Amino acid sequence: MRLLKDQQRVASEHLDTRLYLDGLAGTGKTTAAIERVKTLIRNGVPASSILIWVPQATLAIPYRQALQRARIDADTNVPTTTIGKLAYDMVKLFWPMIANKKELGFQQSEQSNQIEDPHFLSLELVQYYMTRHLGPEIDTNDYFNSVHISRNRLYTQIVDNLNKAALVGFAPDTIGDRLKSALGESVEQSFIYDDAQKSAAKFRELCLQHNLLDFSLQVELFVKHLWPLKEVQRYLTSNFRHLIVDNIEEDTPASHDILRDWLPQTDSALLINDSGGGYRRFLGADPINAAELRDLCQVHITLDNHRVMSKELEALHDELAFSLHQTNDMPDSDVDARDAIAYAPDISYQPQMITWAAESIAALVHEQGVPPREIVIMAPYMPDALRFSLQKELDLQLVPHRSHRPSRALREETASRTLLTLARLAHPQWNLPANKFDVANMLAAAITELDLIRARLLADVLYRQGKLAPFTGITNDALTQRITFDLGMRYQTLFDWLQEYQSQDALPLDIFFSKLFGEVLSQPGFGFHGQTDAANVAANLIDSAQAFRQTISEIEPNLDIPVEYVKMVEEGVIANQYLRDWEDDKRDAVLIAPAYTFLLANQPVDYQFWLNVGSSGWAQRLYQPLTHPYVLSRQWQSGRRWTDDDEVRTDEQTLAYLALGLVRRCRKQIYLGFSQYSEQGYEQRGDLLMAIQTMLRRLNRSEANA
Repeated sequence: MRLLKDQQRVASEHLDTRLYLDGLAGTGKTTAAIERVKTLIRNGVPASSILIWVPQATLAIPYRQALQRARIDADTNVPTTTIGKLAYDMVKLFWPMIANKKELGFQQSEQSNQIEDPHFLSLELVQYYMTRHLGPEIDTNDYFNSVHISRNRLYTQIVDNLNKAALVGFAPDTIGDRLKSALGESVEQSFIYDDAQKSAAKFRELCLQHNLLDFSLQVELFVKHLWPLKEVQRYLTSNFRHLIVDNIEEDTPASHDILRDWLPQTDSALLINDSGGGYRRFLGADPINAAELRDLCQVHITLDNHRVMSKELEALHDELAFSLHQTNDMPDSDVDARDAIAYAPDISYQPQMITWAAESIAALVHEQGVPPREIVIMAPYMPDALRFSLQKELDLQLVPHRSHRPSRALREETASRTLLTLARLAHPQWNLPANKFDVANMLAAAITELDLIRARLLADVLYRQGKLAPFTGITNDALTQRITFDLGMRYQTLFDWLQEYQSQDALPLDIFFSKLFGEVLSQPGFGFHGQTDAANVAANLIDSAQAFRQTISEIEPNLDIPVEYVKMVEEGVIANQYLRDWEDDKRDAVLIAPAYTFLLANQPVDYQFWLNVGSSGWAQRLYQPLTHPYVLSRQWQSGRRWTDDDEVRTDEQTLAYLALGLVRRCRKQIYLGFSQYSEQGYEQRGDLLMAIQTMLRRLNRSEANA
């Protein structure tokens, strides 16, 4: 892509100063930043002295990919980081300098009278230790008795409160008071916040006793105790003389505070702000705090030429902005915004909407030659039923597809359940027999073309007392013919593999999963063959089991680690975020994802399908009874009450940011999927639908008057 004048200024000028770059999504800010990195390296700056800082690791992927393709006769392996990675690296490196500080509260080893090296906890391990140590406390004291969410969702909200304290910069023992002062009008809600405070304090106490460092404690140690040390600042500022900080509006006050100190010590810096961003507020993003960094930069450049949206989509963007009360200026365009959208006007029920979407996508792919990777299907939420229905309809239309839904429990993925059930069958010594329902579902998922009815027949006949029997043991000829010889032999292959495995010493669980996947499940005739989604889930499960084994074996070597891991997963642990789920998939496949997941990936496509446009979920925050992203932010005034007006205003803002952010990431057309009734049978009249209808009526009146 040819750089425009202002992009060229960013890429090749002001290489010895601090530059602040802003503009809407799609104006080429990251493209210009990548070219700036290339220019620095061509000018002799070592790649190792440049640091690319982003709010989440996935946003560094375009930099890495572009630099790997760059034709530069020098090392282009530029380091990338996030506040979390930086905290982890610095705590790991400089731990001896702070470990013995009494005010931190870490416990000395009874054997050595020294504070030992810390154990870094992932989100999954945090939930594991909460389940073991905090769960009994919650049950004994009847905490959260009025809250009706899964236990692991409850744990993640406690974790979220601790993370907010570290990222925003307030003491973790003030979480409950902050929430109560703004939201604790009812006695019941005040009790919930008290319970959340006690639970957070209990978990922090556990971490300090056993040198366990969750994300919040890593960030707190780095920001409050390591960064102020001259040795740490000297190490970072001398190693990284050039900073590229992208999407500062999506980053947290902790990052902004570090940058405020670091920027004056750099040889050059580029700060990039996405105007109208701040989509990660629920994770602590603070665009207002980020904007204050502008004053530390000598040069300010704004990019205003949109390089993604077509003229029709730009008109749609302006019309929607007016309808969503983001501007008072009446839109004026020489193109028709209605040409940027397509919709089926008379749909009453969800199945009709899903069929319409699949047929429309098939027409784009098969008749117009649109690459499937240039199409995304999204909804405010992507429940299993909707995803499954979309996948089945796309399969009927011979359209390849993939899905991505982060923050899901590991056990909710079919591939995970298949591997876990096979692990139970392969290790009878665990005394964790699989139930017949899980065995039938495993067989249906593991053997290609085996439907659930025949899988259930196999389970009924061949699964007895926790063990599988060979297919050759079936004496009923009618049943053998119904299953078919071919499918029966695939079952026998799986059975023989399990039998051979049991004749040897048991492997670590992650190695077992890897061996099973490679030798059986990924082979032709078996369920994971050619299924990249299943392969990614399997890879995530392998990584998860390996991390669990390596960490827990250091902390508690006497535990039966495979059994503990299986129990943890089946209790509904929310999965870690794995980079492979976010990386640009090279498969030519339609993406199915929640709207925010696509938005946070920050990758434009040609065609977007917005389903359930009438849902209220486009504007409403997720139900989080233990936390609150706005109250636990640096911008919230202490002691102020959260009112209904605040709720309405933030809902309107959420809808506008989401809808306009999506439009900015579309090149050609948006298909609006609306069904009069929701999946539950309720009429849908959400704010997004109202805004679109208001826009269309206004455009229709303008056309009639003309």
